[in-house]
Amino acid sequence: MAKTRIFIVDDESGMLEVCADTLQRLPDTEIVLEQDSTRAAERLTEEQVDLLIADIRMPGVNGVELLRLARQQDPNLPVLMLTAYPTVETAVESMKLGAADYLTKPFLPADLLANVKRLLEARQLREENRLLRRQVERPYGFGEIFGRSAPMQRVFENIQRVAELNVDVLVVGETGTGKELVARAIHQRSRRKDGPFVPVDCGAIPEDLLESEFFGHERGAYTGAQTRTLGLLEYANRGTFFLDELGQLPVRLQPKLLRVLQERTIRRVGATKEIPLDVRIVAASSVNLEEAVKRERFRLDLYHRICVVRIELPPLRERVEDIALLTDHFVARCAKELDKGPVQLSPEAMEVLTSYSWPGNVRELQNALKGAIALARGQVIMVEDLPDDIVAHAAEMAPKNGGGYFALRERRLASFEKEYFENLLANSQGDVTNAAREAQIPRGTLYRLLKKHGLNPAQFRPETPGPA
Repeated sequence: MAKTRIFIVDDESGMLEVCADTLQRLPDTEIVLEQDSTRAAERLTEEQVDLLIADIRMPGVNGVELLRLARQQDPNLPVLMLTAYPTVETAVESMKLGAADYLTKPFLPADLLANVKRLLEARQLREENRLLRRQVERPYGFGEIFGRSAPMQRVFENIQRVAELNVDVLVVGETGTGKELVARAIHQRSRRKDGPFVPVDCGAIPEDLLESEFFGHERGAYTGAQTRTLGLLEYANRGTFFLDELGQLPVRLQPKLLRVLQERTIRRVGATKEIPLDVRIVAASSVNLEEAVKRERFRLDLYHRICVVRIELPPLRERVEDIALLTDHFVARCAKELDKGPVQLSPEAMEVLTSYSWPGNVRELQNALKGAIALARGQVIMVEDLPDDIVAHAAEMAPKNGGGYFALRERRLASFEKEYFENLLANSQGDVTNAAREAQIPRGTLYRLLKKHGLNPAQFRPETPGPA
């Protein structure tokens, strides 16, 4: 069994010795020490380590730059920062770059040991989960649709059941959930798979052209009809005709579509002859067709006729466990399309993705990842590479009392802020003006932060001796 390697970087030899003596107690552990931060940066690109412990303020390559380099090499590498000169800026930047924790010097050996144990155990758990995911990933792909969640497994089962049956299907779900992918999966698994798959978006074609697009027209049927043209339904003969956004089909065309479904014949615009069709209809809608029927925007008989089998796609926010699977698939595909080489997501970026509600569903996730890959400076997608609105909304929705990136960051920064302002008030003896000048922030901001942490400047002022 390979030993766990802990890499410790500090320009103070005494601190290296303290850390080494403390961590030697861990079983099956190799402690690697480096006093030269520039040499440490080189070693990080050459050697494999399981945990990095680095001082923030060092000559040469500082701890924050070392952290950045380490995360580019291994996005899952836990990093523990040490500092004797805490500032809000370095703490925020360290947490944004993915530092798992930090300790303020001087610290108790027991605190160092406890933090290292926790970080190593968390890393081992992540590795076990990643291995498990690789083992089970393949069975959860269904064509271009991915999901291991129970709702998606039901979708896959329904696709498999109806694909071989010659029945019309209605696929419902929010925008971006993958309704066309379901339609294509049904087609590919049906007896019509060698026939055409013809998709049409009812909301993308102008209303005055829809009838001609659907049914075709004869020469001279209307002004500008110079030649006979086949309609999309006729092109779909012996195949599958996919009607996307059925709820946007104009009311005047709904009876004609109903007749096609009932008779399986069409008549080109300007023609008198009926043309028989052998076509399967799969329709999709992101609007509630039952509500549209109540508002008399959609025919009840058309709804019943097309909804022989109904497949409902769950929104992405209701199958959070599928986000990692989808992310792996999209990252691999987009990186290949953009010729970026192998790309990974940092754990903090993944925490953002799983905390966001995805109103645009799978399509929004795919677009966000493609943009992040295009903007990423290295082979690791960091939090700052993700769209700002997604990061901001994910932070608002993340549970404040749970685990994860946002919760950990908030707790650590709150603890750091309080400690920093306590020391600031003590050094300024409760003088808020001097404290604000030292912290380089406005007095009003300082008062607000002191109130946030329940700190009263008067408690830090020296007592004035009373009269003798």
